[in-house]
Amino acid sequence: MSAIESGPAAAATAAAATATAPATVPAATPATAGAAGPARTRTPARRPVSRRPRFSRAHWREWAWGYVMIAPLSVGLVLFYLWPIVQSAYFSFTEWGAFGGQEWVGFKNYSDFLSDPQLPRAAWNTIKYALIILVGIPVSIVFASLLNQVSGKYATLYRILYFLPVVSMPAAVAMVWRWLYNGDYGLINYLLSLVGIHGPHWVSDGRYTIWALGLVGIWGSLGYNMIIFAAGLKNIPRQYYEASALDGAGRVRQFFAITLPLLSPSIFFVSVLSVIGGLQMFDLVLMMLGKTNPALADSKTIAYLFYEDAFVTGNQGLAAAIAVVHTLVLLALTAVQFRLQKRWVHYG
Repeated sequence: MSAIESGPAAAATAAAATATAPATVPAATPATAGAAGPARTRTPARRPVSRRPRFSRAHWREWAWGYVMIAPLSVGLVLFYLWPIVQSAYFSFTEWGAFGGQEWVGFKNYSDFLSDPQLPRAAWNTIKYALIILVGIPVSIVFASLLNQVSGKYATLYRILYFLPVVSMPAAVAMVWRWLYNGDYGLINYLLSLVGIHGPHWVSDGRYTIWALGLVGIWGSLGYNMIIFAAGLKNIPRQYYEASALDGAGRVRQFFAITLPLLSPSIFFVSVLSVIGGLQMFDLVLMMLGKTNPALADSKTIAYLFYEDAFVTGNQGLAAAIAVVHTLVLLALTAVQFRLQKRWVHYG
C-alpha cells in the first residue's frame, strides 16, 4: 500500500481506538474513598492559643493616672462615709463611760432602744411627717405643670422664687416660720382672726406640731421637686398631646393618660428622696420647738432620740444602736420602693 493510501486509513484507525478506549478514572476524593476502602483520619486543626494582651508602658501609665485621679474621692468616701458606718456598728455593741473608754455589752443597747417608752411615739411622729412630705409630691407636679405654661423672663423669676427655700439656711427658715406660727402675734393666726377663726398655738400644742412642721417641710422641698418635675415634663414629646387631642382627649384625660405615666420615673425619684428625708427629720424639731417647749415630748422623732442620747445624755453606744437601726430601716424601705417601682414606673 502506498503512503498516500495509508494516511487516511491510519487516521480512521486512531479515531476508532480513541472511541473504544475506557474513560480516565478521576482521583479518589474523601467521600468516594470511604466507599472503596478504609476512611482516612483527619487531623483536627489546632486552635490558636489565647494569650493575655501585653500592655505597653503607655497603658500602665494611663491606668496609674486614672487611679491617681479617683484617689482623693475614694479616700474621702472611705474616711467620711464607709469608716463611720463600720465604727458606728461597732460602737452600738459597746457602752461608753463618762470619761471615755468603752465596754463590750453585746445587744444591750438594741434591747434598751426597743424597750424605750419614747420609741412608739417617736416612730409614729417620724412616719407621720414622712407621709405629710409625700403629699407635697402632687402639689409639686401641679405647680411644675403651671410653671411650664409660663414663658419668657417671668418663668425664670418664678423658678428663682420657688427655689429660694432650698438654698436658704435651715436656722433662718425655722425662725421665720416660728414667728408665723406664734399663737399670740403670729401672721397665720392674725389672718385667721380676720375671718373669725381663733388659731391654736401651732408649735406649742402637741396636737398640731407635726402637722405644722410637715407644712414647713412641704414648703421647703417644693422648689427642688418642681425643678425635677419641670425637667421631666419637658422630655415628654408634644406629639403625644397633639395625637390625643385629635382623638378628643381633654386636658384632664391627657394628664392622667400621658403626663403621669411618662412622668413616673421623676415621681419615683422624688418619692425615694422624700421618704429618706422625711424619716431623717430633726432640724425643724430642734430649732422650731426648742428644749423647753411643752410640746417637745409629743413631737420627738427617731433622729431626735439619737441626738438626745449622743449629745445630751452622752450615751453614745445607745445612740449608735439607734443610728444602725434607723439606717437599716431606711435601706429596707428604699429596697421596697425599688421593688414596687417595676409595677408602676414606665421608662421610655
